[in-house]
Amino acid sequence: MTLEQLRAQREALQAARFNGVLTVKAGDKWVTYKSDAELQSALGDLDREIAKAEGRRPARRIRVYASKGL
Repeated sequence: MTLEQLRAQREALQAARFNGVLTVKAGDKWVTYKSDAELQSALGDLDREIAKAEGRRPARRIRVYASKGL
């Protein structure tokens, strides 16, 4: 896929997510996601593909957990 196609697909997924729709047209096929979490995962995958196509590194998240040991 070209960079323009990836961006267009990401915009379609994002618009569907904001509208609360779980069915999206991807090319000539319709894709139905089971949940919002699955749709968010697809958006994350597209973000990584776009970053790779642009030649930049994807953003990383660092999560820190702490407890008092009680």
